[in-house]
Amino acid sequence: MTKRRWSIVSLLFAASLINYLDRASLSLALPKISNDLHLDATNKGVLLSSFFWSYAALQIPIGLCVDRFPLRWFYAGMFALWSLACGMTGLASSLGVFLVLRVLLGVGESIYYPGGTKVVALMFDPPDRGLPSGLFNSGTRAGIVVGGMVLPWLIISFGWRTMFVALGFGSLIWLIPWLAAVPAELRPQREEMNKGFRLPPYSNHLLGICLGFFCFDYFLYLLLTWLPDYLVQARHLTIMKAGIYSALPFVTFTAGEASGGWIGDRLIQRGWDETRTRKFIVTVAFLCGLLLIPAVLVENATLAIALIIGACCVGLAMGNLIAMVQNCAPPGEIAAWAGLQNFAGNCGGILAPLITGILLARTGSYMPGFVIAAVLLALGLLPYWLLVGEVAVVSGRSSVVSFQSSTVRR
Repeated sequence: MTKRRWSIVSLLFAASLINYLDRASLSLALPKISNDLHLDATNKGVLLSSFFWSYAALQIPIGLCVDRFPLRWFYAGMFALWSLACGMTGLASSLGVFLVLRVLLGVGESIYYPGGTKVVALMFDPPDRGLPSGLFNSGTRAGIVVGGMVLPWLIISFGWRTMFVALGFGSLIWLIPWLAAVPAELRPQREEMNKGFRLPPYSNHLLGICLGFFCFDYFLYLLLTWLPDYLVQARHLTIMKAGIYSALPFVTFTAGEASGGWIGDRLIQRGWDETRTRKFIVTVAFLCGLLLIPAVLVENATLAIALIIGACCVGLAMGNLIAMVQNCAPPGEIAAWAGLQNFAGNCGGILAPLITGILLARTGSYMPGFVIAAVLLALGLLPYWLLVGEVAVVSGRSSVVSFQSSTVRR
């Protein structure tokens, strides 16, 4: 593959990292924001959830648009929207303005997953998609790690308003290399662009992908939302230590996303069956999540953290999960399938913190919520094995963009 393809993948990685930095910025700045704007607990809850109102709702429509619009300008426009929304947050003076800007942030960021999935599918042949898919999406987990280290420093040193302004408006620099690197040829086929906006028809492939990803994201969002609190309340760590140790599992998660996709690609290139290879790696990764159960049972805090880090080897699955969508979906519906997949995943993300909180309130223990997430993740293997059939391109045509000329191979 050409260097230009990998430079675009690197830009997608950077966009995903910025995506999660922008999301995390509010959570990290919330204590100071709530003091300045006099927000009560209810208002804080509404503000934290407002991003997902638009982000989850737009996954399907944005996926349909990605399959039909030129990606160079569409992705750039959505990136600019979310960066401006983040930057303007530093100027917000009321809860209402905050809510509007967080909703706009969700609108802009809704492009990242279906858009990145489509771009990789247009640039790489099916056996080579695992690594670039895992790599571009691993930026989200890297954003969690970087955000936990950099954003608190910015808030403490310069204030939350300056943090939002610097992060949002500074991110616009990303548009320069994106517009320089991405060619006009990186677009859906002409007949795909002329299609009407309709949902993909039902298939067992699609249902299995959505159900499995629901289970995956339920597990992920449990860790994203409850792990720091668990380390403070149940393991009695300081807030500073909890921040560091809650970031460590996502270092493993980040490395796993790219390496798991790379392992799958290498095995397939050596002649291994693509369906069995992708599903086997997903199986190993999902079963690693069961380490979360002994993590909440052991008495030693250090051992518990080590087990949680091991559980985050579930990240090995991600590049292969994206490759399944790219290869199972019809070429003109890849982004729409990715949007449906991510919508299902975000439903799991909405339920995980809610159910865990209810169980914690009733039992006084984190164990039920953590066990449910681990078991549900393991059960998520069933739809991949029973509903998702052969992981193979449904069309005999190649739709990979060739950067060596102005033409597009089909």
